Amino acid sequence: MAAAPLRVLACGDVEGRLESIFGRVRAVQGKSGRFDMLLCVGSFFGSTSEAEWAEYRTGAKKAPIPTYVLGANDQDTVSYFPDVSGCELAENITYLGRRGLYSGTSGLQIAYLSGTEAQGEPAPAYSFSTKDVAELKASLLSTPNFKGVDILLTSPWPRDVGLFANSAGEIDTKKCGSKLVSDLAASLKPRYHFAALEKTYYERLPYRNHTVLQETPQHASRFIALADVGNASKKKYLYAFSIVPMSLMDPAELVKQPQDVTENPYRKSQKEAEKTKAALCAEEEPACQFFFDLKKHQGKKRPSDWKEREDSQPKQAKKTPQPTGPCWFCLASPEVEKHLVVSIGTHCYLALAKGGLLPDHVLILPIGHYQSVVDLSSEVMEEVAMYKAALKEFFRSKGKRYVLFERNYKSQHLQLQVVPVPLDRCTSEDIKESFIAQAQEQQIELLEIPEHSDLAQVAPPGTPYFYVELDTGEKLFHRIRGRFPLQFGRAVLASAAVLAVPERADWRRCAGARTEEAAQARAFRRDFRPFDCALRD
Repeated sequence: MAAAPLRVLACGDVEGRLESIFGRVRAVQGKSGRFDMLLCVGSFFGSTSEAEWAEYRTGAKKAPIPTYVLGANDQDTVSYFPDVSGCELAENITYLGRRGLYSGTSGLQIAYLSGTEAQGEPAPAYSFSTKDVAELKASLLSTPNFKGVDILLTSPWPRDVGLFANSAGEIDTKKCGSKLVSDLAASLKPRYHFAALEKTYYERLPYRNHTVLQETPQHASRFIALADVGNASKKKYLYAFSIVPMSLMDPAELVKQPQDVTENPYRKSQKEAEKTKAALCAEEEPACQFFFDLKKHQGKKRPSDWKEREDSQPKQAKKTPQPTGPCWFCLASPEVEKHLVVSIGTHCYLALAKGGLLPDHVLILPIGHYQSVVDLSSEVMEEVAMYKAALKEFFRSKGKRYVLFERNYKSQHLQLQVVPVPLDRCTSEDIKESFIAQAQEQQIELLEIPEHSDLAQVAPPGTPYFYVELDTGEKLFHRIRGRFPLQFGRAVLASAAVLAVPERADWRRCAGARTEEAAQARAFRRDFRPFDCALRD
């Protein structure tokens, strides 16, 4: 028999307006039935709280349901909280404490952190420090089979919570909030996270707590920021929900993903920590699973005689597939616009994109006929990697970073589109966020896949897909199952968030005269020459 859900209310900054919040709770219960508890985030007391508070403190009045509050956020209200470890402030009103985990008889687990992030040491009584967060994380993560908590209560918002998400209105989530709270939320994986202090209501789309295709599915998290009680703008300050403690839920039901789930907004900070850790043990275990691994063939002598050459080849060499009709990109084809070619290697070549987003928008193309990256032979793959490395170095010398994408859909010859973006335009994280946000708007499930994975692991040959790779190594992947916008990759990069050239989203509207294209190719060839791997011995 399924466990009965708990009915919970959460509210934002009360700021001493006790009659307002408890009056509202009574009205809600009168209409919707009894709730089990009220959770208060933000500032429970204000500068004019004493008169109303005295009636509750002395027992003249009583809170209508069990109420749990966080501690002070400023020096003026510290005196209302006599015991930092938590205590009953009045009948039915409990101060949870500085930090910890509240677990009632129902099994519901509520993690809490009082105060605002300290700006220095020692932390004042109304603030939390790095040590507070580390100790709270350690106490919970050390629990056997820890999966997360049901609810997390903090007063500040987590920094970057708006990444990959719906707009937070006037709040800039890249500057607002606490990085320590972000770190705490990333580690504790709350199913619900409530915060306040910003005087506004914001319910973020739910986000994942696992990396798709790399980790086993975990439950999703929801972040809800609540406005101040009784605010004149009538912004939402009271939130009602039902919840079954995760300890009582069927595991399969717990990890079901909502339809509108997004990437984890805190993954970037977690990745930075992982990279630091990886650097410390790099000497012990060298990475060898990189996509387009350059080390795969390094250190081997070239075959010096026929016998050695014969032994180095597979017994059944895979034949290069042939096009079924005229191909615009097979280098031997008369259809190729050779005036756009800027470099020719053994297995691949570079050509400027016709109607490119920018004059140095370039394509990496196999000389032979291959439909997609996953169809490439190892020697072609190796040369693709060499060209990618050369282009990364070249564009960095010009103060740019590149974005690479491939659309294996309604195309017969592999085209790796490489688009440079000026470093001062946006960060790699901004570019990734733009791809994910615009994919969500168009109901395209664009997933982040492990940096060290081979694309063939998630897209067997013949699978239609769209793929993005940043020069940081981060990758995004969408398996195309129906219709797909052909200009999606270009449209994202042309948008105001990246290159701000929306009029160039469709290449057919951007094609220039042949003489102009040839001049751009000559200029690119000249500038790229010092970096061209095809010209190296």
